[in-house]
Amino acid sequence: MDRDRAVDRLETLVERVEREPMPVPVREIWAFGDVALGLDPIERLDVYLTKDVIMGGDADAAADFETEYGVKGVGTSVSAEWAERHPDRVRVSDNGYAAPEKCLAAELVDNSGGRGPSSSRTKPDDEPIHLEVCNASFEDNVRQRLKGALARDAYEEVLDPRGVCLWVDGTRDAEAFDRLRAASFAMPTLSDALEMLGADESVATAAAETLAARRAEQEGASVRGDMV
Repeated sequence: MDRDRAVDRLETLVERVEREPMPVPVREIWAFGDVALGLDPIERLDVYLTKDVIMGGDADAAADFETEYGVKGVGTSVSAEWAERHPDRVRVSDNGYAAPEKCLAAELVDNSGGRGPSSSRTKPDDEPIHLEVCNASFEDNVRQRLKGALARDAYEEVLDPRGVCLWVDGTRDAEAFDRLRAASFAMPTLSDALEMLGADESVATAAAETLAARRAEQEGASVRGDMV
């Protein structure tokens, strides 16, 4: 997508989080990768969401939803209020529990319906957008993912650290959107950014090449959930 459309999409996403009930509370929204680098067109629009856990839970709602739809975790993993309003957007993990990251993707990327609670995947879509969803902040998760990837030589798990914070705890950064439109953020190469975080030069280069190859294989909408 072209740059203006990509930034418009980010604004729409933030507006939905501000306006609509979400499957789980959202605390931070970041844009990273191509859009932060000032590329035009953008091959993939990468968005990072920091989610909070649902406190307390609703055991009765969980039991009712499981009885009706066969999905566990509604009222604990995801909001019962949201799930009851949008049962067609509930997505589940392989173990049959409501998956917060997939539910967020269904709400924000594919909310056209048509795939109910029995689905374990979001609806394939031509929109080249990727959501990263985690309970940790973007900056903390960048470091944690890099540390784990280096320890296991699992470079595909590295998270691109070149990000722009768009929204935190209900406050939008209007200047960030203006600068994204103007492509005015100065960002290093991915390998240089990883070196700044402590990776050796050869490792940073290998990780950057691995991520580039992985991204080239991705198409349409995608989502990844993470816990720190």
